[in-house]
Amino acid sequence: MVSACHRAIARDVIERAAESGPFAGVVVVTDMAGFGDGLGRGVVVEPGGSSFHFGQALKDVIGRHGIERPLYVGRGSLPLISAHELGELARKLGRAQDTVITNNPYSADVVAFAPGSAIARVELPAADNPLPQLLVRQAGLGQVALPRTAVYQFDVDTPADLLVLALHPGAGAHTRACIEGMALDASHVERASALFADPDGQVVVAGRIGSHVWSRLEAETSCRVRVLSEERSMHTDERERRGEVRTILGFYLEHVSFRRFFDTLGELGHAAFIDTRVLFSHRGLKPLAADRFYSDLRQPQHIADPFVREFTAAAIEAPIPVVLGGHSLVSGGLLALIEVARMRHGGAPA
Repeated sequence: MVSACHRAIARDVIERAAESGPFAGVVVVTDMAGFGDGLGRGVVVEPGGSSFHFGQALKDVIGRHGIERPLYVGRGSLPLISAHELGELARKLGRAQDTVITNNPYSADVVAFAPGSAIARVELPAADNPLPQLLVRQAGLGQVALPRTAVYQFDVDTPADLLVLALHPGAGAHTRACIEGMALDASHVERASALFADPDGQVVVAGRIGSHVWSRLEAETSCRVRVLSEERSMHTDERERRGEVRTILGFYLEHVSFRRFFDTLGELGHAAFIDTRVLFSHRGLKPLAADRFYSDLRQPQHIADPFVREFTAAAIEAPIPVVLGGHSLVSGGLLALIEVARMRHGGAPA
């Protein structure tokens, strides 16, 4: 499901880039067979290969196609961007000199830079996240951060993000058709996010919540928000690998039943958004992607890990709507749901 959505998002980004005007062309590097069918002129599709290395592939593409001002977009990224916004980004890149533009300086999914030849002056990263910092520190480029909005911060990593996309009208035609074909039940997400426009509501948000998300929750919602921000950068700092992740909710869950845990959340708020990966890591669990994803979809019958299965089942039975997901849920996902609430329900910050 996530892979199918990645394919649809890529098609929407490609079409919106063409519609925007300033782009000279598109190069898609993918291991998805048949992806290039029907993409139209100006789109080059190249195989990713079994030994894919991000930095080397990017350098090869830039050199082979003579790209002077590349804009890189990772899979699942920019599902909400419009053709106008893509055009504005391209024009900003067109004016840039010795600059890297990114959606996140420390964990990037979108990176634009000039000149493209700067890629030859950095240690090529295996993944996209550190690319902006490498271009700054090793290639000497200046850095510009894109606005911390849902357009640039929201991407699709897990099925929880599919539930968010199911509610947001900004998704493109291919993405919308893909999501609708999945027949997802996003009713609990809809009920939870509606509280953002309710002056009498209170929402609990727990996990790796950044200050920019917290500030938007404070400034652009009408409800009260109870935030528990813990274990940001647990992957980057390798705390997860060393088994050092700790969370207050995790300690509490060690002493109470699953039912009492969610009853307590119901006493703290009228809905909850939980970054479950922090809880799982607190307990030293490394559940398979399938278990994590079925948890996000609230389908415990398919989950093999006993803790994840029972936790998910208890979340479904909670007295309040509980939305489970990963880091993207409590970062760009929340920003997108704030927009959904204000578009659907109106209201002004209290």
